[in-house]
Amino acid sequence: MSEGFRPHNVAISRMVVEDDEPVLPVARLRDSAGTSRTGCPFHDVRHMLRDVGLRPTRQRLALGWLLFAKGDRHVSAEILHEEAIKARFPVSLATVYNTLHQFTEVGLLRELAVDGSKTYFDTNPSDHHHFFLEGENNLVDIPSTSVEVERIPEPPEGYEVARVDVVVRLRPKRRS
Repeated sequence: MSEGFRPHNVAISRMVVEDDEPVLPVARLRDSAGTSRTGCPFHDVRHMLRDVGLRPTRQRLALGWLLFAKGDRHVSAEILHEEAIKARFPVSLATVYNTLHQFTEVGLLRELAVDGSKTYFDTNPSDHHHFFLEGENNLVDIPSTSVEVERIPEPPEGYEVARVDVVVRLRPKRRS
């Protein structure tokens, strides 16, 4: 090493978790007050990807930054593809779909199918439900504590319930 170069000590802040609750990798991109950052540096996304066993490729880093830099939100592959193009990151729609599905498989995203024809990816993979605003094609989070599901049918032999997604469809009130 040359005398003019001295490595800097780098402090990495980590969330302290009480009550033995697991910290989702995405939660590490939020500050200690629990609010979302307005932008997450590439190194945070790189660590997040490595934590879940994904190699931080150029495409994953760029798409991860676009996804998680704006806090909790719901995006389609087409929306993310548009954002990537606007950010001058040329990527194919197929790569966007593949990356979204990879992120979903490792728990960074939650996939939501609405009407069977439109798929959204939620950057908040925690247990919660959604309002779907018809006409706007927009999803809004509902805390899981605000919805009660009394009975869940018994799954067929060899299967278990992975999760229950409740989507409450909303439309503007009709004038009487």
